[in-house]
Amino acid sequence: MQCVIIDDEPLALGIIKSYCEDIGALTIVGTFTNALEAIPLLTDAKIDLVFLDIEMPQINGIDFIKTLDHKPLFIFTTAYSQYALEGFEINAVDYLVKPIPFPRFVKAVNRAKEIYELKKGSKEPIQPKEKETLTNIPIEEFVFVKSDYDTVKIKLTKILYIQGLKDYLKIHVSGEKPILTLMTFKDIQSKLPENLFLRVHRSYIVNLRSINSIQRSKVVIADVRIPIGDSYKNDFLKKIGI
Repeated sequence: MQCVIIDDEPLALGIIKSYCEDIGALTIVGTFTNALEAIPLLTDAKIDLVFLDIEMPQINGIDFIKTLDHKPLFIFTTAYSQYALEGFEINAVDYLVKPIPFPRFVKAVNRAKEIYELKKGSKEPIQPKEKETLTNIPIEEFVFVKSDYDTVKIKLTKILYIQGLKDYLKIHVSGEKPILTLMTFKDIQSKLPENLFLRVHRSYIVNLRSINSIQRSKVVIADVRIPIGDSYKNDFLKKIGI
């Protein structure tokens, strides 16, 4: 992938540049300490990925991305975690908080490369790839739950989210009617893999792979906006790598 690095701190820019060179799957087309200077390159050249700081003089990274008519994939690299949800709201691939550990950087690039490959229609394996990412969870795993007088088998990858309704749980499944089961959140969580499902609110568990976007204090799944509870927010941000 062709990439550009924008950071007003030369030291931070140098670290990200060295990380890109160590990975080897990225070609650095340009580096800039001023976002406005990168506009001609982003306009005229085919750039696939931008590593972008947020707090910069003249214009911050979030506002800069909003000015681009044709947005490449972008990853925020910043010392300020408070912009995380806003960053994901404008479809950032990832949000890396400085100082950035190299394994965390690799994971972000892995996410970007997966999106890039999907857009290109390629089915080639993505490298580098960590052992535990959301992309390599076995797709044939399933769970059994009781619903009325039946025991229903549900593929984990088809579960969008789980909603609490008094004594029942409503399991929302892709392409099918929701399934009602007389269970507690504790019971259902014991059946679900922790690296795929996360409780984000006292009334909701979400499938991390089903999240379309994050909008401030909500996650969006299949056009449904699910609130992120204050007591669950830190665990959620940590789980998605922020």
